[in-house]
Amino acid sequence: MPRSLNGTLGPQAEMVEEFVAKLKGAIEVPVETWDERLTTVAAERAMLEGNVRRAKRRQRIDAVAAALLLQTYLDYRRREQAAGSM
Repeated sequence: MPRSLNGTLGPQAEMVEEFVAKLKGAIEVPVETWDERLTTVAAERAMLEGNVRRAKRRQRIDAVAAALLLQTYLDYRRREQAAGSM
């Protein structure tokens, strides 16, 4: 979910909400949204730390940001499940 830095929903987030509503009506599996703020910045930093050249960073930024987004979600789910089992 593309939120603004202050947490509000902008035009892009409203489009995502519409898409999610349609998706939920079309499939039977649960659909969750996840805050994507600063994932591109984190991806850029990670690639800079890994000494990835500028041209390669441009090619891979979206894929790395998506991987970071997925990992934060999976980490959250793991913590939630661990807290629920106590």
